[in-house]
Amino acid sequence: MATFLYKLGRFAFRRRRFVALIWVALLAVAGVGAATASAPAADSFSIPGTEAQRAFDLLDQRFPGANADGATARVVFRAPEGETMKDPANKAAVERTVHALRSGSSQVDRVADPYAAKALSKDGRTAYAQVSYKVTGFELSDASKDALKDAAEDGRGAGLTVETGGNALQAIPETGATEVIGIAISAVVLVITFGALIAAGLPLLTALIGVGIGVSTITALSSTLDLSSTTSTLATMIGLAVGIDYALFIVSRYRAEITEGREREEAAGRAVGTAGSAVVFAGLTVVIALVGLTVVNIPMLTKMGLAAAGTVVIAVLIALTLIPALLGFAGARALPRKARKAPKARTGSETDQAHGRQAGAGERPNMGTRWAHFVLRRPVAVLLTAVIGLGVVAIPATSLELGLPDDGSQPTDTTQRKAYDLLSDGFGAGVNGPLMLVVDGRDAHAGESVKSAAARVAKKVGGLDDVAVVTPPTFNKAGDTAMLNVVPKSKPSSIETEDLVHDIRSTTHGIAQDTGAKTLVTGTTAMNVDVSQKLNDALVPYLALVVGLAFLLLMVVFRSVLVPLKAALGFLLSVVAALGAVVAVFQWGWLSSVFGVEQTGPIMSMMPIFMVGVVFGLAMDYEVFLVTRMREAFVHGERPGEAVVTGFRHGARVVTAAAVIMISVFAGFIGSSDSMIKMIGFGLAIAVFFDAFLVRMAIVPAVLALLGRSAWWLPRWFQKLLPNVDVEGEGLRTQLGDTHAADGAADADNARATAGV
Repeated sequence: MATFLYKLGRFAFRRRRFVALIWVALLAVAGVGAATASAPAADSFSIPGTEAQRAFDLLDQRFPGANADGATARVVFRAPEGETMKDPANKAAVERTVHALRSGSSQVDRVADPYAAKALSKDGRTAYAQVSYKVTGFELSDASKDALKDAAEDGRGAGLTVETGGNALQAIPETGATEVIGIAISAVVLVITFGALIAAGLPLLTALIGVGIGVSTITALSSTLDLSSTTSTLATMIGLAVGIDYALFIVSRYRAEITEGREREEAAGRAVGTAGSAVVFAGLTVVIALVGLTVVNIPMLTKMGLAAAGTVVIAVLIALTLIPALLGFAGARALPRKARKAPKARTGSETDQAHGRQAGAGERPNMGTRWAHFVLRRPVAVLLTAVIGLGVVAIPATSLELGLPDDGSQPTDTTQRKAYDLLSDGFGAGVNGPLMLVVDGRDAHAGESVKSAAARVAKKVGGLDDVAVVTPPTFNKAGDTAMLNVVPKSKPSSIETEDLVHDIRSTTHGIAQDTGAKTLVTGTTAMNVDVSQKLNDALVPYLALVVGLAFLLLMVVFRSVLVPLKAALGFLLSVVAALGAVVAVFQWGWLSSVFGVEQTGPIMSMMPIFMVGVVFGLAMDYEVFLVTRMREAFVHGERPGEAVVTGFRHGARVVTAAAVIMISVFAGFIGSSDSMIKMIGFGLAIAVFFDAFLVRMAIVPAVLALLGRSAWWLPRWFQKLLPNVDVEGEGLRTQLGDTHAADGAADADNARATAGV
């Protein structure tokens, strides 16, 4: 692989105008496709295989035109102090608003009058009108949304408090200025790392081009493939992070090759052949983790994973081709000013003689070298400190509660949140998350009718502890299916409501055995419960698939058993600690004001499996980039401890910069107005921090120091089965006829033999 990538890097350098033109053309084509594409599709909440989804499908069949998946809105009215909604003036204002809602848009299916539907609170001060639309929330026209807002303004003009909730007002989340701040921090880190504006600008430029192509393609295909707005946000988040990091490693290796006396084209080829190999395998681990999300069988999550994986592939291809091409345009300006003025660095043969050795007496050790020596002197203390520290941070994860965001998690100044609070005050918290029961009487026993079965269901369910109201059943035209609404006493995201869903299903199962009429529980709240259960059930198979495939991939890269095992265990420790931090902030409310969390509650149900997928791939990036330099030094004959020092001397600064950049990019999304995006941004940022600085920078060298040569052990019989991908570039050096390459190959053979591989 190293030889192929070496040739690719040299080709891209020589044919830089052609390569750059191809990428610019791809960006232009994707941009035109995005600009001419139809409006984004609605977010897909189809969850195959769940009871809630089966109930929705049954409703579509038995109640045609009911638009079970259509957008909804609740216009909530509250009378001034000392008045009620039954007062003639207030009632007239509500009726005018209801009329305006019905006539305001052709997309409106029906509007339930509060007085006819008896949607009045006990104290008479609060009422609400339920609006149902023929289309989904993202398919609503601006005119329909404006009509909804104007109707609310009419009610306010009459002196009423009027707020609107529901998914009819959902919009593409805004990230705010913090996303730009994250990119700005990345730019500063790159300038400090490289000491040259041109070199610092290349990773940013190529990352933006890659994200532009990826997100534009997603936008162009959003209507055709039913991709949600969150899909492009995730692709942007991950595409920026890995795009900058991969380019950073290539540019850093190129500069190192230049300082060793290589010609520019040769330096570009060697940078792509060596660091590019690590980029390919790091990208593969990310892609495996993201594509593996398909095993969960949740369409929205699958599409998010595949789209983000496509963006990662683009980032890898850009790093391997566009970066060497742009380095060709940059010339000597890619180097710091001092390096440009300094005499030519030592020759390649001198470099090879010094390869893998520690810094000479006259050369000051850098921070990575000093840190590696510190860890090697105290491996047990460093290991215990890092593990115990992460373990303490992980403690809140034991209290993890899962759910999906609703209007109760919206910022307090939004009309959706105000409507949620008004309904909770007037009718109880459960009215914000009613359950829907669908009684299927088509296969009822002889002598049983759907009416009698529905009556039994209503009576039994109404007697459960956490049930506030059970509405009378509504029957379809065929008379074989009934629909009932159940209002819980507790809020939608509470454990009590989740228990109620299970209690209803258990109770109605007995009725189904007696009558043959099956009852299905659905609604947004029940769907959330089913999603959480489905994700929990899929977590272990997903872990087995992703970690197993990545373990095999890392065995190929490192030709070791214990190094990939250590990498996987370290990742699990960092991701559990990150979940603990997420629980502490978003569920317990610790430091919530610092991160702009206005409402605490359950953690998004897809967060654990999502973090496992994304963070695993990103964590393996640092493992590959850092440990491949150690492996490279070891196979060239260095002792295990020396190899650790060499890896840190060459890689610590770059890995640290890459981690800070990735953390900055993810942290930029904490400023999003969408609670889900805010939580994802925080979770990924803190997970990268833990994994890069505690696991890879502390636990990894400590474990390698304790394992010694056994870290690189691989059974001889298994070595023959694994392909030799030459990540260290040893075959490339031999082919190029480098001085001492033969000696290096002999050292590698001796090292492998000593390690028992």
